[in-house]
Amino acid sequence: MGRIHLFEFEDQKWFPAFLRNYGTDFLQFLSNRTKMYKPVVPVLEKGLKTCGVDTIVDLGSGGGGGLLWLNSELLKSNPGLKIVLTDFYPNLNAFKFTQKQAGNFEFIDTPVDARNVPENLKGFRTQFLSLHHFKPNDARKILQNAVNAKSGIGVFEAQERSVPSILAMLFSPISVLLTTPFIRPFKWGRLLFTYLIPIVPLFVLWDGIVSSLRTYSVKEMEALVASLEQGDSYHWEIQRVKSGPGVILYLLGIPK
Repeated sequence: MGRIHLFEFEDQKWFPAFLRNYGTDFLQFLSNRTKMYKPVVPVLEKGLKTCGVDTIVDLGSGGGGGLLWLNSELLKSNPGLKIVLTDFYPNLNAFKFTQKQAGNFEFIDTPVDARNVPENLKGFRTQFLSLHHFKPNDARKILQNAVNAKSGIGVFEAQERSVPSILAMLFSPISVLLTTPFIRPFKWGRLLFTYLIPIVPLFVLWDGIVSSLRTYSVKEMEALVASLEQGDSYHWEIQRVKSGPGVILYLLGIPK
């Protein structure tokens, strides 16, 4: 099945920011509680060590992704680690909440475009659950920008373009209903738009299915890398690994 770039509510400028934030808060909660990214801890450690940096610049952070749990693991081998959260639509409440949980988090409160990262943001770049938001030309720009800046980069997607992945997304509204009371920071509006006016579970369902249809396969990520200018100045590792009942697709780029 070819990649299908349908629209996601989360990407639309007209979509209310508070609803977008409720969605990204859910993803942040789920990924931390399930330790979704446990299989890629060695990948992140390799990226940081090989690049010789102790700062992660996270692009498209949403509600912080699974970085809270990942941070606790990475600190074991990188006690001086600093993580900078950024997004084109910054979820400032989630960023501030994350910062309160771990003092080595920082955040940028203005929009940051992953295709053109400010030169002052230096470190190992990461993207969790966000590359699929970009069409091929823009996804290539993200990788090209990293190469131009001679920055290491790690891209991680917790779904794939497959029937099992899409079927799993059909159960996402149930997950939203079950987890919403436990998501922090607490918001009365989250309860309202989850249970009384169920916009959140419905848009999470739609965006989840579309995310699977948009996700780049290993071969497609390899093609993106092959199209980069001076891409051969990097060592690229692109793989698919199991994570519980699901999978993680990842791309690791390290300057040679």
